[in-house]
Amino acid sequence: QVSLMESGGGSVQAGTSRRLSCIFSSTTYPYGDYYMGWFRKAPGKKREGVAGVDRNGRTTYTDSVAGRFTISRDNANMSLYLDLNNLESEDTGIYYCGADRFGEDWFPRDRGFAYFGQGTQVIVSS
Repeated sequence: QVSLMESGGGSVQAGTSRRLSCIFSSTTYPYGDYYMGWFRKAPGKKREGVAGVDRNGRTTYTDSVAGRFTISRDNANMSLYLDLNNLESEDTGIYYCGADRFGEDWFPRDRGFAYFGQGTQVIVSS
């Protein structure tokens, strides 16, 4: 089983920055075996991936966040991060950390990802 715990959400002003963190634990495969992603559930919308990173550190972003968000992973400490810069009101939502050994085949769709955390909420006010 895999456990994911996000932190770092909060209420922020548009144009500011925030760092989200996710701690991974597993009783089966090691962290390095997993494709990791950050997903966002905006009000009234489906949950979708915004940033993903494979075990080698190769990243992918959806157009809405490219150039503003940065995903990174620390394999030694089994952690995942998302740096949110120049936040916009449209970035408001619940952010989830997702993990799947074959997640690269699914991202940015959340369907197929085996594990998600409970989420951390980001509210951006203008």
